[in-house]
Amino acid sequence: MTNIPETGRTPRVQIRLVIIQILVVSLLLTLGGRLWYLQVRNGDEYAEEASGNHVQQVVQPAVRGSILDARGVPIADNETRLVVSASRTDLMKMKDDGKAVLAKLADVLDMTPEEVEGKVRLCDAKTPQPCWNGSPYQPIPITDEATPKQALQIRERSEDFPGITAEPTAVRRYAAPGKSNTAQVLGYLSPVTDEEIKKAENTDSPFLRSDMVGRSGLERTYDKQLRGKAGVTRYEVDNLGRVIGEADADAARPGANVVTSIDARVQAVAEYWLNDAMKKARKEFDKNTNENYKADAGAVVVMENKTGRVVSMASNPTYDPNAWVGGITGKDYARLTGKKSNYPLLNRAIQGQAAPGSIFKVIPTTAAVNAGYDFNDRYPCPSSYSIGGQTFKNYESKGHGSITLGQALEVSCDTVFYKLSHDQWRKDGGNKPVKDPKDWFYKTAHQFGLGKETGIDLPNEVTGRVPDRQWKKDYWKANKDAWCKQGKKSGGDYAERIAYENCLEGMKMRAGDSVNYSIGQGDTLVTPIQMATIYAAIANGGTLYDPTVGKAIVSADGRQVEEIAPKSHGKLPFDAKTQKDIDGALADVATRGTAAWRFQGWPQDKIPMHAKTGTAEVYGKQTTSWFATYTKDYTIVMTISQGGTGSGASGPAVRQIYNAIYGLDDEGKQDLKKALLPEPQKNLPKIKPDGSIASPKIKPYKPAAPKPPTEQQLAGPPADWRRD
Repeated sequence: MTNIPETGRTPRVQIRLVIIQILVVSLLLTLGGRLWYLQVRNGDEYAEEASGNHVQQVVQPAVRGSILDARGVPIADNETRLVVSASRTDLMKMKDDGKAVLAKLADVLDMTPEEVEGKVRLCDAKTPQPCWNGSPYQPIPITDEATPKQALQIRERSEDFPGITAEPTAVRRYAAPGKSNTAQVLGYLSPVTDEEIKKAENTDSPFLRSDMVGRSGLERTYDKQLRGKAGVTRYEVDNLGRVIGEADADAARPGANVVTSIDARVQAVAEYWLNDAMKKARKEFDKNTNENYKADAGAVVVMENKTGRVVSMASNPTYDPNAWVGGITGKDYARLTGKKSNYPLLNRAIQGQAAPGSIFKVIPTTAAVNAGYDFNDRYPCPSSYSIGGQTFKNYESKGHGSITLGQALEVSCDTVFYKLSHDQWRKDGGNKPVKDPKDWFYKTAHQFGLGKETGIDLPNEVTGRVPDRQWKKDYWKANKDAWCKQGKKSGGDYAERIAYENCLEGMKMRAGDSVNYSIGQGDTLVTPIQMATIYAAIANGGTLYDPTVGKAIVSADGRQVEEIAPKSHGKLPFDAKTQKDIDGALADVATRGTAAWRFQGWPQDKIPMHAKTGTAEVYGKQTTSWFATYTKDYTIVMTISQGGTGSGASGPAVRQIYNAIYGLDDEGKQDLKKALLPEPQKNLPKIKPDGSIASPKIKPYKPAAPKPPTEQQLAGPPADWRRD
């Protein structure tokens, strides 16, 4: 074998190494050039393409929880409907902003093009209803009442309806079981706004653009619990909208159910008799105005005495909350909010303010006792009382001699309270008050909870008004200029003379102000829920409970139950003796006083009834009817604006509500099988193993056929009974 010298191999190895080095350098130069080309020369172009790859969210709405009555009957739940929706974003990409598509859609849905276009236009300060006040980026519902045939036409001809969808969707339903409307208590839903989304984005309950939120009533108070949490699936998509992959997904969590203290059966009864009382009042002639009573609005509250739970709350005029489902029409919106509507969206049980009239007298009675007057002393009850040339009369101008405070409540004697209030006004210094006036009558009203919210779990409750010294000063400052401009010393009408007087001394607590206040007149304003809270407190011994409608929150699977316990916001300012005295006097009102003619045949020995009538006079209007009552279990307060007297207009309806609750006929005979709620509902409805809640069936309320009136009923009350 021949040996090759080492010097002979070296040049060839070196050549190979050089070639390899050249190749490596060439590759590096090529790669560097390509990188420069991608990142520098065409960097902007590729960055733009990369930005087209992004994440899209597909939202699966959460099923909203139901609102149930105390026995588990749904009063607000969900049902599946065929919903036709429009994508405003897709429509705006078309040359005519989608008008042609919407016109075709209107034809299929048997609507006018104007109606359909109105559904998709965005709300602002200048845009009239109907319009869309939700996010412009989510599907906007056109109708939730599409027929299967209409939905099929839209889906089969999708090329004619770009941006339009038709699919089954769960929508809110207000069931009105037993014809119990419960509209103002339940409230309604509407789409979330961009402002609300931004405000809630850092909270523990953020909104999605697809969310519907509660706007009033229980839907608003318990919106967070009812709404649940929508499911979101996130997809990675390219700039052409093609799905690259799934990023992640959050499953939808259904909302919880809210069990209320409302009994749908009692609610139906209360609504029926409130409406009936108002219709009957409109047939009665008002001698003061020489026309029939207008009876333009009313409210009634049924409350448990020992818990503050609301069994029924009705407001009239009312409306169908289903009008809001799927977007409200312009016609319905005008009917609910226009000047001629009389504003049925208002819950007059918590938002209706009026002078209370004589049902207020339990407050000055307590104030008088706390000021040192003996409940059982005798006090003069003349037919009128004069102060500085001004005469204040008893209602119906009747005197009753010398009577106790209890008898003053029984016969509703105004002049007893006029004198007590006037005496206290003078002790406090009259027109030149002492440094620290006692102001017993005003102080006591505040202690009874007036002039502030009761704390009910419904939104937008109003406070009413106690026209004390501070209020007088504040009100005078706010209105002085207008009074001075309007007022006339002489020659003007009543309003102009009052304006002149207010201009000069509207900041003062005058004698006339005090005596008017003592019988629930003048500038005093209360709400039905405030008075129901007060009378329930008298019944239970003095505890002022926060009225509540919500009773428990139950998770969708039934595993978590959060009961809403009764809460107190104070005690009435009387001792046990005064409570017993007032309680006895109110029982006398029902048996032999101003309410007795409405409780003939009532089984007082088995179900003691307590009552107070009230007829409030308002300048420029007809009298307001008030009727406040309680048994050991329940308090019922009813009021009818421009309805007449307390016992005359409201009394019969309140009696009928009690008859239904306790199973009584007009003669006082009880049949417990017919009784709707002879004692308050204590237990929550039964939760089934699958998490659903047992729901008993409920029949529509039908009142018993009225019996022919007796001769005594036709004749009305005896002449010596006042109908305050």
